[in-house]
Amino acid sequence: MRAAVFRGGDIVVDTIPDPVPGEGQVLVRTLACGICGSDLHARQHAHRMVDASIRMTGKARMDLARDVVFGHEFVCEVIEHGPGTARKHKAGARVCSVPALVIGGETKGLGYSNDFPGGYAERMVLSESLLLDIPNGLSTDHAALTEPLAVGMHAVEKAQLRGNDVPLVIGCGPVGLAVIASLRLKGIGPIVAADYSPKRRELAARMGADVVVDPAVVSPYATWQQHAAAPAQADDGGPKLFGAAGARFRPALIFECVGVPGLLQKVFEGAPRDARVIVVGVCMEPDRLEPLFGISKELNLQFVLGYTPEEFARALRVLAEGEVDAGSLITGKVGVEGVRAAFEELANPEKHTKILVEPWR
Repeated sequence: MRAAVFRGGDIVVDTIPDPVPGEGQVLVRTLACGICGSDLHARQHAHRMVDASIRMTGKARMDLARDVVFGHEFVCEVIEHGPGTARKHKAGARVCSVPALVIGGETKGLGYSNDFPGGYAERMVLSESLLLDIPNGLSTDHAALTEPLAVGMHAVEKAQLRGNDVPLVIGCGPVGLAVIASLRLKGIGPIVAADYSPKRRELAARMGADVVVDPAVVSPYATWQQHAAAPAQADDGGPKLFGAAGARFRPALIFECVGVPGLLQKVFEGAPRDARVIVVGVCMEPDRLEPLFGISKELNLQFVLGYTPEEFARALRVLAEGEVDAGSLITGKVGVEGVRAAFEELANPEKHTKILVEPWR
């Protein structure tokens, strides 16, 4: 089968062996697969990913001397069933799944594996137990946004909303837009969003942001203060210790959705006292923080990753019910021959937000 293969630090098109479904697995044809920012990071920082994996788990996530087929935001069509399957999904059924395989009680990730191709290939194998049917009224293109939307939903869940929060979303790429959409679904607001790109600011407003700012023109943190001021309260006359005095604001919830070195420190400097900072962007390089800022402001720092199976299923349901303007996020489609160029084009936020790979082209 044909695939866009990560090989020697580059993306090349080649023919690779068809996967064979094992116990409890289903062979599927890839209909569409989104290109994720994590894939762009992986191409550039694959050695850092491997090194971090070894230091965290004692094992390399992937062998860079071998081929890897990226792609974890996929929608597929069932072709045939492997041994030990219940055949719950008929041939021709459209399905999606969390990007993982369950093998012998262990979970193995898809999209960064040497042994199992991801969605940039014509065919994949998936665990039958993890498959979700695509509702009939939901297009394949929109269903391919299930995985990135689930990332935003998970970040919002981990933020432990209080109900009167005023969120600030830094960065309005696909992850930031998913966070904004998830906040809007929760009824939390006003939502303040910031991005340098005019196109992304436009999309942020379309996804549900109430206030959108250009950080080159106005401070996102000053804008947040304008919209988060709480009603004045009488001074109790008590002592004012450690900078606790001053204007009162509703709870601050800051989502860092960029993932570049230096940005988290800027968040620390701009954040109001007692803010909860949710780190959604994946920074692949060493970074530097000055803890004194976090200590002085008593900031709460929460890192997040992925989603739960329940959040993934909820994301699919939300898309099926038309509660998110999915069509606005899809800006291009390519076959496997176009993947390499698409990686380059996604660096231009004015041109692209989400490019879908259709390996069958």
